Formats: sequence, structure tokens, C-alpha cells
Amino acid sequence: MGFRCGIVGLPNVGKSTLFNALTKTAAAQAANYPFCTIEPNTGDVAVPDPRLQVIAKIGKSAQIVPTRITFVDIAGLVRGASKGEGLGNQFLANIREVDAVVHVLRCFEDDDITHVEGKIDPVADADTVETELMLSDLESLERRVVATRKRASAKDKESLAVLPVMEAALAKLTDGQPVRTLLPTLAPDELAILRGLNLLTSKPVLYVCNVAEADAATGNAHSRAVEEMAARQGAGSVIISAAIEAEIAQLPENEVGDYLEAMGLTEPGLDRLIRAGYDLLSLITYFTVGPKETRAWTIDRGWKAPRAAGVIHTDFERGFIRAQTIAYNDFVTLGGEVAAKEAGKARDEGKEYVVQDGDIMMFKFNT
Repeated sequence: MGFRCGIVGLPNVGKSTLFNALTKTAAAQAANYPFCTIEPNTGDVAVPDPRLQVIAKIGKSAQIVPTRITFVDIAGLVRGASKGEGLGNQFLANIREVDAVVHVLRCFEDDDITHVEGKIDPVADADTVETELMLSDLESLERRVVATRKRASAKDKESLAVLPVMEAALAKLTDGQPVRTLLPTLAPDELAILRGLNLLTSKPVLYVCNVAEADAATGNAHSRAVEEMAARQGAGSVIISAAIEAEIAQLPENEVGDYLEAMGLTEPGLDRLIRAGYDLLSLITYFTVGPKETRAWTIDRGWKAPRAAGVIHTDFERGFIRAQTIAYNDFVTLGGEVAAKEAGKARDEGKEYVVQDGDIMMFKFNT
């Protein structure tokens, strides 16, 4: 199980450069004019997790299989997109298909790269995109709520359940707030209803501050303004220099560490972006290990063992009996499955067990 992050933003903020760097391809052309990206480019990236190497070494696995994340490079949005300006309709349709929005904001000065608004103001840029998304959601909900109210007045059970969530979302949008600000107030069944509405502003947002190379380690005034905005919204933010990531993508693996050190960095921006994305979506990783392979599996935080097993194969969930579970630290400290069993650290967990990040698991099932 992976997840899809849509890379969005105004034209010429560095979306395609970042996409190319993250996916180590030249699939998305990067050029200094609006709408360079027309069809969304998609790239799968292995999720970096140093625990995989440690587990595989202990388990003497022949192969390592990381989990993956999908990035979608979506066409640049302009003011009026909710009314079809630029590539607005296509842009909005593409966002509906992703799990989270990675909003790239230009936090660097460069006279050679034009800005569609004529000035560098990442907070204003974020407001422009957010406004267009809210206007699109508002128009969509206003249409749907009329029909839902009619069905609810006729005592249609589904409409009676959906209508309060729709009206709460509509109230937020009318008040100038994105729908995701409603999430903390909803019960689990209401959250499921809201997800079914597939509203653009209900998706979690991660702001990426694209800074110049010299500011990659420390950020700058623009990125600090974005961080303050994200904190107010309860959103995530990371600082990345797309130019540095593009350089890293071209380097041999053995030269990356020295290059990062020279730039005052300890890890590539992709690693920070992945971790922030995991936090944003409340994702965790569990592992399976054996002679053939060590593999990482991504699930939602809070999933119980049978559902986690179903990520491997639906038969595992349907015929679930129990899960042998070893915590990552116990597996590493004790030196593997056999030693963990001898120390009493290999537990047999049942259907109600909530999987923890880093668990090494082996499922027992029958079909």
C-alpha cells in the first residue's frame, strides 16, 4: 500500500524540477513558462527507510523491497481556475485523484524566472490556490446539497446521514475556511461520509518551501512566513531546494553524502518530504522478513492486525488466525526471530491487536 501525493502550485514555482529530482527522471519538462506541465506526470519512488537494511542483514534476506510513494506532477494553477481559467478544470480533476496535496511555494528570488503574479510572496500564492480550491468545492457542494435536501425530506436514509456533513462543510466554505478544518470535529462515520464527497479542500496539505541553494540548510524569511502559516492551519511544511535535489539525482550514490555535507545538509529533501507525508496522513510501516526478502508495508495508523495482513493478500485478512509480532528494537537488539522467541519477545497477537510502527510480523491464516 502506498499513497499518491499531488504536487501543485502556481506556474514557475519549481514543481516539475522537484518532480524530476524526486523521481530521478526527466519525464516532466521544466521550462520558464506557464503550463509547461499539461498532462500530469506520475512517478513511483521507493520510500527510504534505514530500518530495512538492518532487518535484512539480520534476517539474511536475499532481497530488499521497500514500500513506495507516488508523486503526481499537476499542471500549474492560475487565478480563476475554479471558473476554467488556464487549465483549471483539468487541474482540479487531477487533484481529486490524490490522497494528499504537496503545495510547492516559491521562496527564492531570481530575476531570470518570471512569477505569474509579478512578485515573490509565497503566503499570497498559497492563498490564491486555496481560494480557487474552496470556490470549486463551494460550487460543487451548493449543487449537490439541493438534491440531497430533497431526498432527505423524503426520508431517504442515506441522504439523512450525508446531509449534516454536507451542510457543515458548506458552512466552513461559506465562512472562507477549507473543509479540512472540519475534520477534528467529526465522528468516524462522518469522516467516512466526508471522504466520499471527495472535496478538494478536505485533503491534507503539506507546504514545500522551494528555496535557493544557499538557504537550503537554514531557510529564509519567505520560508519562515510559510512555516508560520502552516502552523496556524495545522498543516505540515518542509524546506527543500529543488535545485539541490536535481543535483543529487544526477550524482553517483557514493558522492551524495559528500555533496550534502558541503551544502550543510544531512539528508536529501526526499527523505524529509516522505516523513512529513507519513505524518500528514498518519501512516506507519510494518515489516516482513525471511530468506527471500525483507519487505516494508505501509498502513494507516490504528489498523488492526487482520486489516494490516490484507495489504499483503486478501486471503491473509479473510482467513486471519493470529500474527507473530516482534517489535523492531527487540528484533535488532536480540539479533533476530529465534533470539526474540527465546527471550519471550515474539508475541502471538489476535484480531484486536493494533499494529505499531516498526513491527516485524508473520501472519498465520487459513483459507
